[in-house]
Amino acid sequence: MKRFFRDNGLSLVMFGLFVAFELGLSLVGRCHYNDERAEHGEPAVSYLGYLTSSAFLEATMENWESEFFQMFGYVFLTVFLFQRGSAESKSPDEPVAVDRDPRLSASKDDAPWPVRKSGAILVLYEYSLSIALFLLFAASFFLHALSGARLHSEQEMLHGGQPMSALAYLGSAQFWFESLQNWQSEFFSIAMMVVLSIFLRQRGSPESKPVDSPHHETGG
Repeated sequence: MKRFFRDNGLSLVMFGLFVAFELGLSLVGRCHYNDERAEHGEPAVSYLGYLTSSAFLEATMENWESEFFQMFGYVFLTVFLFQRGSAESKSPDEPVAVDRDPRLSASKDDAPWPVRKSGAILVLYEYSLSIALFLLFAASFFLHALSGARLHSEQEMLHGGQPMSALAYLGSAQFWFESLQNWQSEFFSIAMMVVLSIFLRQRGSPESKPVDSPHHETGG
């Protein structure tokens, strides 16, 4: 068990932090949601009712959408774009391990199954990370539009307005304001990571170059 936690500590802690922050979001989100309902003379919703509400889903998906879009974009762009000196970039001058042809390792016993299988399954596996991230982005984008339309319709009806379809909401300024305000911050933060890793170090982190590496050295 001790070895399991050592070998999987990073993912366990990250998922643990996610659960903690998502719990916090649900608790304070319910309070905020009920405050808004009270202003319109509507009854408060239970905690379970809030968890299944469009308000909670919209708040969650709006952020997941931007995170998965950022990760997909970063993984895809680092295939062919470089930043000399950054720990977050491949070297523009030297061949790197991630570019080697996996078909040369088809006979290795410890190679992943798609590599040993080869063919179409290997082609799909070669790009499976970016595909998975894009699909997660697409799913959260769709759920953001769907839950956002429902939440917008609820608010409009409280003020005597008309409900809005998900397609109409997708074309609204509100939807794109919600998306773009997150997208710009995500890509700005990763751009800062790329540039700062040229000059700054974090000893012990694979996201940093060794502390004694020159600034022009590229890659972790």
